[in-house]
Amino acid sequence: MSVIVSLIYFILILSVIVIVHEFGHLIAAKKFGVYCKEFSIGMGPVIWKRQKGETQWSIRALPIGGFVAMAGEDEEGEEEKLEIPFERTIPGIKKWKQIVVMAAGAIMNVLLAWVLFIGVSAYQGQVVIDKGAVVGDTAVGQPAEKAGIQKGDVIVEISQGDTHETINSWTDVSSFLLYNQGEVTLTIERDGNRMQVALTPYQDKETGGYLLGVTQGAGSYEVKDISFLEAVKYGTLEMFEGMTTIFESLGKLLQGIGLNNLSGPVGIYKATAEITQQGWISTIAFTALLSVNVGIFNLLPIPILDGGRILILVLETITRRKFSEKTQTAIMMVGLFMLIGLMVFATWNDLVRLFM
Repeated sequence: MSVIVSLIYFILILSVIVIVHEFGHLIAAKKFGVYCKEFSIGMGPVIWKRQKGETQWSIRALPIGGFVAMAGEDEEGEEEKLEIPFERTIPGIKKWKQIVVMAAGAIMNVLLAWVLFIGVSAYQGQVVIDKGAVVGDTAVGQPAEKAGIQKGDVIVEISQGDTHETINSWTDVSSFLLYNQGEVTLTIERDGNRMQVALTPYQDKETGGYLLGVTQGAGSYEVKDISFLEAVKYGTLEMFEGMTTIFESLGKLLQGIGLNNLSGPVGIYKATAEITQQGWISTIAFTALLSVNVGIFNLLPIPILDGGRILILVLETITRRKFSEKTQTAIMMVGLFMLIGLMVFATWNDLVRLFM
């Protein structure tokens, strides 16, 4: 697939996620009577617009994301020019309502993911249920083969030092190896007996993941036909599993574990290019997972993100005093520099993985 086509997919997927996020803010703001001047798809010069009620709906020249212009949020003096009552601005509504408006974008991202996960499960009409990490073939000369692992072995536990994890699927294996590089000890089950083997996984240059040098064997999973109601169940479970994985990853990052795995725009673009080649079903599932990521990331208590603004509102509620504009600006600037630093670090990781 060409770079241009991959880039189009990348922009389209992110734009859909951002537009849905901003639409969530719009719905909540209008529900609480906040004046919303414009809802735009894209950025830059306006190429199409239509006035519906008090809100202008527009499409702009650059197909990158979108935004909702809510009274009292950005443009100083705009409310006075339009004679918008204070109670119809973001600062003019109750703090709990402001919190709902700020959180609504992330909630819409999660809802989008939920619908997409259910849609994928319903369309396929079947789900893959993990049954265990059963070893298939072992590659000659690779860590597993050198350690004496054989076809049919079942990996039931992985450990490294004081870190132990029970293994129920190959996803568990991949996740452990991602955050615990170097020599690991596998507990395997063979013919009803358990034994331990030590080996050092190798890093795949294309994916950046760490591998044992084996394929998934028969018995690792079961394919089950499902009805639409079951698709709702499994789609919901998949969404919650994605959210759990994200929270676990954030927890590890806060401990300084897996910082080299952090990806930025370049990494997301690379993943998009690889996933879109697998077909539209994989692309939709990837969009769902990315939407959950965006939603949760926006709720992090980092100033300038929705989560940071929610934190300020909560602190104001607890202290019963409003932060001055100067204080809020200072907090937002700190958040901005934190976000820029995080993006630079993540992009550096992407470039290292790309060229090393």
